Amino acid sequence: MELTPDELAGVVDVVGPVTRATLVQACGELAFKRGDDVDSETVEAAIEGALSTYHLVDVADHDAEAAAPLIVVGPAAFPDIVEGVADLPHILDLPERDPSEETVAAAAERRFREDAAEAVRAGDDERIAELLDVSYDLEAWGPVELASARGLLDEATQTN
Repeated sequence: MELTPDELAGVVDVVGPVTRATLVQACGELAFKRGDDVDSETVEAAIEGALSTYHLVDVADHDAEAAAPLIVVGPAAFPDIVEGVADLPHILDLPERDPSEETVAAAAERRFREDAAEAVRAGDDERIAELLDVSYDLEAWGPVELASARGLLDEATQTN
């Protein structure tokens, strides 16, 4: 079973913030309910892809006692609720988690700035263009200010 970034965001939207391991488990449960096979490596790759496109955001510092980062719906997502996902909260029986908007936005901003710096260093015009688009989504989504990072991305496209 393969899920698109928006379908993965739909899973997270329904079950709430989850660890990566729990998201892989949720996808396995969803595949079982749908009669599909699931390959954890494929799910892991899909999660990585959704994180890189900001359909999902991982938040490491959401709780001082947390052992693992949480994955939340990101600014580029249009969550797609696939068949069978509504039963997942009952199947998984997860604790209530509610990281603050500021914590989530700060994590997304840190990731964005790291990704932007890497794209500029690599001279990756395609990634720079993607990140420019994401920067507007991120600012509309959470309390972040990315004008300076966007300026560096713009400047990099003009020098490449």
